[in-house]
Amino acid sequence: MELEGRVALVTGAGRRLGREMARALAGRGMTLAIHYHASSDGARALRDEVAAAGGRAECFAADLADADAAKRLAPRVVDSFGRLDVLVNSAAIMRKLDFERTTPEQYDAILDLNLRSVFFCTQGAAAALRAAHGKVVNMADLAGLQPWPGFAAHSISKAGVVMLTKVLARALAPDVTVNAIAPGAVLVPEEYDAAERERLAADTPLRRLGSPADVVSALLYLLEGGDFVTGEVLTVDGGRILR
Repeated sequence: MELEGRVALVTGAGRRLGREMARALAGRGMTLAIHYHASSDGARALRDEVAAAGGRAECFAADLADADAAKRLAPRVVDSFGRLDVLVNSAAIMRKLDFERTTPEQYDAILDLNLRSVFFCTQGAAAALRAAHGKVVNMADLAGLQPWPGFAAHSISKAGVVMLTKVLARALAPDVTVNAIAPGAVLVPEEYDAAERERLAADTPLRRLGSPADVVSALLYLLEGGDFVTGEVLTVDGGRILR
């Protein structure tokens, strides 16, 4: 897919990895729909950065834990830009909650944003993506491929994203490709100290932590070069899954 001149919606684009992926797509000449919920400052700063560089971007606020809001997001983007070519489902939360301490309210909050919102964002975008022969990239996680009991609900939600990616790939074929990226230790939690970061790096076969650039490279491959790839999960983890 040639990205220049097309329209991309990135959810959770106001901070961290979502913001870096959105910035990269704007750098490829895409018109950018920047979704945010709580990170309004980061979303607006990115919008202004894109505009200053000569690009086009708008911010779209929505609480994607609300299924109706998630389903309405893509039509709002189409109303503004006239089309939608790429959907990157990045919005998520990651909470360290072991199985025995997780409450029903915590479980619902994690599953509603991390999994249900991906389902309904994509459902709302399906017609526009079919018309554009577009692409969907979901953000999974190494926790969706391995059982992490210390992040029980998160691990379950991301495993759901892996299966949802495969379901959507079949449901939207042949018009739309749907793939996922499963990062490992790329952007570790901000509260991790130097010792914890060193432990993670030492426990990774490539002996280093990843960076947002590693995930951006995977995203650009799936969008620009992966036209015959659908239903796949591209693991970007320095080999941690091999342990």
